[in-house]
Amino acid sequence: MEDVTQQNEDWFSEDTSTFGDRLAGAREAAGMTQAQLAKRLGVKLSTMQSWEEDLSEPRANRLTMMAGIIGVSFSWLLNGEGEGVEAPDMGQDLPDGVDELLLELRAIKARIYRETERMGIVEKRLRAAIKAGT
Repeated sequence: MEDVTQQNEDWFSEDTSTFGDRLAGAREAAGMTQAQLAKRLGVKLSTMQSWEEDLSEPRANRLTMMAGIIGVSFSWLLNGEGEGVEAPDMGQDLPDGVDELLLELRAIKARIYRETERMGIVEKRLRAAIKAGT
């Protein structure tokens, strides 16, 4: 069983969280709502929601602004390395094993996200190959 220190270190790592997870965690740690951060960045609320849901990602200039506003490093938002936020306090009230299950669920979500990105790349290559063959 992992100890709490290891869980805190792994919570926002690239293997256990997505860009959207880290964005939402840092935004919440900064005490901002999605609407507040969207307004400060000059984007629509729906854009902010799609970033946090990992449906899209911001361009580098917005990412840099965002990192400054919510007080984390650019690299931490992208891959979980560098200056970021601490793992959320899971509290003592959770039944035994829930922390591990939450981490496992986050890891599965991150793997699905990476595979979805990979699938998109393969699909683009397939379309290009079909187009080249016609």
